[in-house]
Amino acid sequence: MIGYALLLAPSANRVYADAAARLARAELAVFAGSGVLHTAPADAATTRIGGVEYLTFTAPEPGLDARDLAHLANLSAAYALFERVGDDLLRPVPLHPLARYDSDLVTIPKYAGKTNEQFTRLLLNVTLLASAAAPRMLDGQLVVLDPLCGRGTTLNQALMYGHHGIGIERDGKDVDAYAAFLRTWLRRKRLKHTTETVPVRRDRKLVARRFEAVLAPSRDEHRTGATQRVTVLHTDTTRAREVLRPRCADVIVTDAPYGVAHGSRSDQGLSRSPLDLLAAAVPVWRELLRPGGALGLSWNTHVTPRAEAEAVLTAAGLRVADGPGWRDLSHRVDQAIERDVLVAVAP
Repeated sequence: MIGYALLLAPSANRVYADAAARLARAELAVFAGSGVLHTAPADAATTRIGGVEYLTFTAPEPGLDARDLAHLANLSAAYALFERVGDDLLRPVPLHPLARYDSDLVTIPKYAGKTNEQFTRLLLNVTLLASAAAPRMLDGQLVVLDPLCGRGTTLNQALMYGHHGIGIERDGKDVDAYAAFLRTWLRRKRLKHTTETVPVRRDRKLVARRFEAVLAPSRDEHRTGATQRVTVLHTDTTRAREVLRPRCADVIVTDAPYGVAHGSRSDQGLSRSPLDLLAAAVPVWRELLRPGGALGLSWNTHVTPRAEAEAVLTAAGLRVADGPGWRDLSHRVDQAIERDVLVAVAP
């Protein structure tokens, strides 16, 4: 057996950092069980080496191959990987995570209620791994939909991975803020791109406003058509089928309102629990998933128990992912929020 030690990235969020090792271990278990790795890691544990905490694991001889390393480089908390040599030495193993653009695409935006970037990456990872598109995770050009996109943290992470992004947001100020940020960022990076904001009409009635950007990391790629598209629709998520065609997304990834600073809105009004919103929206989202697509959801278990959230997804005809790692992703955000992750797959 070959031993490995993964050094975890520091997190600006102290509470999240305290849970990072446990979450990384659960995420590694999801990777191991997904089938995308030729050699599945085993014996994962949190180990202190030289006074520093590492996520350690083993792999059978001859160890992880290049594609395994390419996948594991994208672990949300991965900072550096080492091969263990005896009891005392660590040999660096190069990691090349998916990073189509500079990291400030996801780190620059700062605003109240922004989801932690490491967690956003974790949620996107496990949702991709549960889907039929998992073997193409490294290849780009998948479609990631966030039907409660806020100011676009998930969309930006999708762009970093080389995928296309679609967002739906009810708050027009958030849509405008995301459009302003992305336009400014693209100009400052001097990336070839086009952007536009246009009304969306059905039967001569205004049903949404659409911001769209087409971009590429180089002029050559833009000229040859190797571009990515990010679209944000200003409308209610329960009306998504009015503005999006069915089966348009490989995965749906979203962070439900926590019911503390922001409640969830549905036909019943404003509620601390996202359950009414999910009951109304999940059947609509289900129509947007391609066969084998996955829906990844995070929410506050203090206001909605896991069993109730699972019931909404299964009622929509989705199969909840289960197995090693899947039930170990719950973690504290603050005294009022215990966040959990639920992923379900369309047949």
